[in-house]
Amino acid sequence: MPFIIAIDGPAASGKGTIARALAAHFGFHHLDTGLLYRAVGAKGGDPVAAAQGLSAADLARHDLRSAEAGQAASRVAAIPEVRSALTDFQRRYAAQEPGAVLDGRDIGTVICPDAAVKLYVVAEDHVRARRRAAELGADADRILAELRERDARDAARTAAPLRAADDAVVLDTTTMDIDAAVAEAVRIVRGALG
Repeated sequence: MPFIIAIDGPAASGKGTIARALAAHFGFHHLDTGLLYRAVGAKGGDPVAAAQGLSAADLARHDLRSAEAGQAASRVAAIPEVRSALTDFQRRYAAQEPGAVLDGRDIGTVICPDAAVKLYVVAEDHVRARRRAAELGADADRILAELRERDARDAARTAAPLRAADDAVVLDTTTMDIDAAVAEAVRIVRGALG
């Protein structure tokens, strides 16, 4: 049975960077599930049809890391039929040997509730806004407002709201640099691997 690591949390908390590092460290596959929703939102048109017809080329678009794609992702992720269309894809991905790391907002609660390790990565709003603004070369105040709007929408949606799984380990990266955050995540996974 593959070893599954589920990493959830709000935008710019560090979950994606931690997920990529864990996958590389342990030799597991990695899926940034947010890219699926970003690709659906970026395609435009009917979001359900876009989710059902999602291709590898859609995931390779150069504009998927933009703030606009992030906002579009949050809007289409609130549509139950879009979430359903992408759930099977994510579960198949997670079933790959020797293991997989999936990061998103509902991995530990909906997609892989039986994951061997569940991390919920958080950071204070102003820290997340500063990180994302530096990444995008954007205004931190504007990014802060967008992050708060997205967090509220993601937490309030009826389909798979953003929340920590009951058995998730909360990893607060507010005062950590990336090396410290990754080291702590590796320690947690090693403990689960025995």
